[in-house]
Amino acid sequence: MSDIEQQLTILKRGAEELLVEQELIDKLKSGRPLRVKLGMDPTAPDLHLGHTVVLNKLRHFQDLGHTALFLIGDFTGMIGDPSGRNATRPPLTREQVEANAQTYREQVFKILDPERTEIVFNSTWCTELGAAGLIRVASTYTVARMLERDDFAKRFRNNQPIAVHELLYPLIQGYDSVALKADVELGGTDQKFNLLVGRELQKHYGQPQQCVLTMPLLEGLDGVQKMSKSLGNYIGITEPPQEQFGKLMSISDTLMWRYIELLSFASLEIIAGWKAEVEQGRNPRDIKAMFAKEIVARFHGPAAAEAAERDFEARFRHNTAPENMPEVTLHAAEGGLPIAQVLKQAGLTASTSEALRLIEQGGIKLDGER
Repeated sequence: MSDIEQQLTILKRGAEELLVEQELIDKLKSGRPLRVKLGMDPTAPDLHLGHTVVLNKLRHFQDLGHTALFLIGDFTGMIGDPSGRNATRPPLTREQVEANAQTYREQVFKILDPERTEIVFNSTWCTELGAAGLIRVASTYTVARMLERDDFAKRFRNNQPIAVHELLYPLIQGYDSVALKADVELGGTDQKFNLLVGRELQKHYGQPQQCVLTMPLLEGLDGVQKMSKSLGNYIGITEPPQEQFGKLMSISDTLMWRYIELLSFASLEIIAGWKAEVEQGRNPRDIKAMFAKEIVARFHGPAAAEAAERDFEARFRHNTAPENMPEVTLHAAEGGLPIAQVLKQAGLTASTSEALRLIEQGGIKLDGER
């Protein structure tokens, strides 16, 4: 297998779609480091494992010697990405965006190599673009082309409002690729339209067109809906080690393989070996524990991963209390608090809906009773 074929195998691992593959091969053959762009709007203060699917792919490009351009959309974040939404997203304030952007900078380096990462903010060129420049960019695209987007098309058919600023979002994201002269742009499958707009704008501005590599959206702990903090089915990368480990051990044996494929840094050969061992009778719980330790070690270090595994074993195999049991004081009205509210306020679950799900599944005990 040639060097180009090896790179392509690594880069396509877990990917949903590569457009256009031959163009990427030609770029790789040039021998120069490619400029690989990944943009994220700082719309929330914390990243979760769903975000790391594309971050891991950006790290793959880094490990192959390419330049990572991590774009923090401090300008687009104030517009709000309409992708996959059936209603207009309320714009964020400048203060919210700046606060969230700072946490993003701190969190991404748990995955990316800081020595080979350029952190860029799209307000740098979007502010300079000004109203006249924005109108020139807008003149390159038609409303009819914008309505080819599934979410816009559905809202238009259903007579749901589409704000004008939402139509500008894909154009500004596309212009980011022009400003950065990106060779490749990464994104989730819900970003495909926006990424292709980047290709079109680069062509309009006389630049070589970027390749587009889309990654699947990771299902949350429920195994159904995509991982989302608002749905309470997420695993945050800044969550305590014990919580990360416990949540990963709670996923189904089927979902485990999808998480491993998209999140583990183990080679495809090693993963194939694990699958063969399970088919031959090995308990999938053993594989899940190894994977959980890998993820916890990535964000908290090997010692924390070992401690999280010991704590999990003590609680769920030997029914003993954790080594360090925190005490929490809650204040309730005269009527008391429902158990779901107790769990949420104590920080044991992210939401009451997650607490209710755990109660229904028998995952909560009070004085030893479910």
